[in-house]
Amino acid sequence: MNSLLVSLAFALALVASMLLRVWLIGRQVRHVARHRDAVPPAFAATVSLAAHQKAADYTVARQRLELVDTAWSTAVLLGWTLLGGLDRLNHGLRDLLLPQAGALAYQVGLLLAVGLIGSLLDLPLAWWRTFRLEQRFGFNRMTPGLWLRDGLIGAFVGLVIGAPLAALLVWLMGSAGAAWWLWAFGALAVFTLLMQGLYPTVIAPLFNRFQPLDDHALRERVEALMQRCGFQAQGLYVMDGSKRSAHANAYFTGFGASKRVVFFDTLLARLTPGEVEAVLAHELGHFRHRHVIKRVALMMGVWLLSLALLGWLMKQPAFYTGLGVMPNLLAPNDGLALVLLMLVGPVFSFFISPLAASSSRRHEFEADAYACTQAQPGDLRSALLKLYEDNASTLTPDPMYVKVHYSHPPAVQRLAALPQPATGLQRS
Repeated sequence: MNSLLVSLAFALALVASMLLRVWLIGRQVRHVARHRDAVPPAFAATVSLAAHQKAADYTVARQRLELVDTAWSTAVLLGWTLLGGLDRLNHGLRDLLLPQAGALAYQVGLLLAVGLIGSLLDLPLAWWRTFRLEQRFGFNRMTPGLWLRDGLIGAFVGLVIGAPLAALLVWLMGSAGAAWWLWAFGALAVFTLLMQGLYPTVIAPLFNRFQPLDDHALRERVEALMQRCGFQAQGLYVMDGSKRSAHANAYFTGFGASKRVVFFDTLLARLTPGEVEAVLAHELGHFRHRHVIKRVALMMGVWLLSLALLGWLMKQPAFYTGLGVMPNLLAPNDGLALVLLMLVGPVFSFFISPLAASSSRRHEFEADAYACTQAQPGDLRSALLKLYEDNASTLTPDPMYVKVHYSHPPAVQRLAALPQPATGLQRS
C-alpha cells in the first residue's frame, strides 16, 4: 500500500462527498423555494398556505445551516488528517501519558481527547441551531441553562460509558491476537444489548421526566391495540418533550423487562385518541415486521466488516502516513488506528447511504400498511398531516435529495400509499 495513493484516495473521496452534499443541498433549497407560493393540490384542502410557507422557510433555513456544517466538518476533518492535527495531538499525548500512565491509558486518552475536541468544535453550530434556527420558527423551548446542563450530563454519561468501552476495545486489539476484531465485535454486540436495557431506565431519565400515562380511556385503547398486535411493554409513559422542543414524537425503547412505549406530551396535546392509536399502530408495524432487529443486524454487520478491515489496515504503515499521521514503531498504535477509522470511515460510507435510506423508507411504508389493518386509515392520515404541519416538514422536497437523505417517505408518497378516504379531509 502506497501512502500517496491513500492520501489521494481520501482527498478525492472527501472532495467528492462534500461536492455531492453541496449539490444536493442546492437542489433542495431551489426546489422547495420554487414551490413555496402554492400548496400542492393533494394538500390544498388540508394544509393552509401559511403552514406550507413556514415549512418551506424552515427547510431552506435548515439546509443553509447544513451547508455551513458541511464546509466546517470538511475543514475539521482535513485539519485532523492531512494537515497534521491528529499527528500533533497523538505525539503530545504519547509523550505525556505513555511514560507515566502506560500504553492503555495513552490510547484511551487519545480516543477521549479526539471525542472531546470534536464535541467542542461542534458547539457553535449546535448553539446556533437551537437558539437561532429553532427559536426563529417557534420550536425551541430550551433555556441556555438547560442547554448547558444537557451538554454537561451528556459529556459525563459519554465519559462513564465511553472510557471503559474504549479501554476494552484497545485492550482486545493488543491482546486478543489476529482474531481481535471478532472479540471486539462481540464486545460491541453485548454493549449494544446492554444499552437497550440501560438507556430507557437509567440514561433517558437524566434528561427528561417520564410519567405513566394517566388518561384512563386512552390507556385502555392503547393496551387493547397492543394486545391485538401481540405486543407487551413494561409500561406506557409520557415524556416532557415540551420542556425542550415543540416537535412531537412517539417511540418504543428497550427490550425484555425494560421495553416501554413513550409518548411526547406535545404529541398527546395535538392528536385525538384515534390518531394516537394510529401512530402507535405504525410503531407496532415496525415491531411486527422486525424492522428494529433487521436494522440492528445490519448495523452489526457493518461493524463486523469495519473491524475486519481495520485488522488489515492497521498493519499497513501507509494507512497512517497517508492520512497525515506518523506512527511510532516503538509505541502501540491500536488506539490511533481506531481513531482514524472513526474519522475517515463516514467519508466513504456516505456513498452507500442512499441504500440505507431506501431501506428505511420501505420499512415506513410497511409499518403504515400494518397500521391501517389495526387502526382507522383516516386517523393515520390525519395524524400524519398534523405531524407534518406541526414539525414544519416540507411537502415539496427535491426528489434526488429524498433518495439520498430521507429515512421517511415524503408526504405526497406516504399519504398516497394509504387507503383513500371516501371524502376529502377537512382542514383542522
